[in-house]
Amino acid sequence: MVVNAADRAVRDVDALLPGVDAADRVFRVREVRKSYALGEVEVHALRSIDLDVRRGELLVMLGASGSGKSTLLNILGGLDVPTSGTVWFEDLDLGRADERERTRFRRDRVGFVFQFYNLIASLTALENVALVTEIATDPMQPAAALERVDLGDRLDHFPSQLSGGEQQRVAIARAIAKRPHVLLCDEPTGALDYETGKVVLDALANINTELGTTTVIITHNAAIGEMADRVIRLSSGHITEAWTNERRAAPSELRW
Repeated sequence: MVVNAADRAVRDVDALLPGVDAADRVFRVREVRKSYALGEVEVHALRSIDLDVRRGELLVMLGASGSGKSTLLNILGGLDVPTSGTVWFEDLDLGRADERERTRFRRDRVGFVFQFYNLIASLTALENVALVTEIATDPMQPAAALERVDLGDRLDHFPSQLSGGEQQRVAIARAIAKRPHVLLCDEPTGALDYETGKVVLDALANINTELGTTTVIITHNAAIGEMADRVIRLSSGHITEAWTNERRAAPSELRW
């Protein structure tokens, strides 16, 4: 859906802070800032971010390299903590949680999908997924997770025997096998060609729809925003735009 700048300006406040009922809110982010020291220079990666994420929604965060989207995703996933501000996941204050609490949060609540698949070359697809299910509290069967991404016929294949898109789908199966509450995806199609990327996006959309997994995708590719419930755009550490799609496009409809 095309939304003109004037319409976006009117709707920005509602899209950023939509007044979500507490029972439907997964993340509550308020006035979050993140700074790094780079030698004698202080780098401001995030500047006063406010954001709610609804349970079960598919949220796309757009932005160029250096916009702050990866930093924000890492904070949501408990891989990093804000310099100031608050980040709540349900009733867990991630900013004040200690390393043990954040490790438990990542293990039990979050699935990660990265641009590069990070599969172990000496293990089959099934064995790569089983690594996660062995430490999860309520996992799927590894084969069932691979069936979810249409790789039921590739269980015994090694990464070298799989295409890039198939490897990424193994990575998605590994992420969802522990039944996470949230799936966080960092440029999941960045290393893939156009057609293969759409297959991967279709797997993510199906997981969000069929399992109800809250899904956040960060990307520089604006076309991917069309498949989301809601889109935010970051620039220089700020959220500069936000909008809700009236209709989610199917990944097969996307063009870039």
